[in-house]
Amino acid sequence: MRILIVEDEMGLAEALAQILMKNHYYVDIVNDGETGLDYILTGIYDLLLLDIMLPEIDGITILRAIREKGIATPVILLSAKGDISDKVSGLDNGADDYMAKPFSTDELLARIRAALRRNNEVVPDDSLKFGDLELTMSTLMLSCKEKELKLILKEGKLLELLLIRKNTVTSKEQIIEKLWGLDSDVEHNNVEVYISFLRKKLVFLHSTVQIKTIRGVGYMVEVISDVHQTS
Repeated sequence: MRILIVEDEMGLAEALAQILMKNHYYVDIVNDGETGLDYILTGIYDLLLLDIMLPEIDGITILRAIREKGIATPVILLSAKGDISDKVSGLDNGADDYMAKPFSTDELLARIRAALRRNNEVVPDDSLKFGDLELTMSTLMLSCKEKELKLILKEGKLLELLLIRKNTVTSKEQIIEKLWGLDSDVEHNNVEVYISFLRKKLVFLHSTVQIKTIRGVGYMVEVISDVHQTS
């Protein structure tokens, strides 16, 4: 899961990013509303933490703009103002939740999980099941029947993305944006390396799930009847 923090208090933004990354989220930070809106419009984010008082464009204006464009990404507004009228305004303009600063990190994490559930997303501490596989992101454990192994974080995030999008081809560009971010200079062969790692681990587990290459397009997971079959 990738979260965008749009917050002009740089110390707070960095602190939030550290907390979220420790909880297995990928995080990008921007410090003004205009840049924030540009990032949001890419459509790669699963949730937005959006400050109300921002330079260039304020958070409520950003919220109105993305909702008018039909962007349904969950938004949690952050504000130093805790007045009921501010909260009502934020919620009326399409926010999913509102938190007044200062707030507890445990409560923020709980509200993020709740917002993702309401948006029918799979949150990182849930298990994903497909075919004979089960991936538990909170522990990065991948199990198949009686066997299991621990993935590294990038492998887990890549497999999570493919499983969430199990009925859709995922391009290398989408994988790079989700796992490394918009500004990354990561090349396509980095994706191929991690796909190779995951394929070897699926073979080790004797899983009926394989990662299929759709030539010139990307990758998708599928269940096969013969575990020795290759794409």
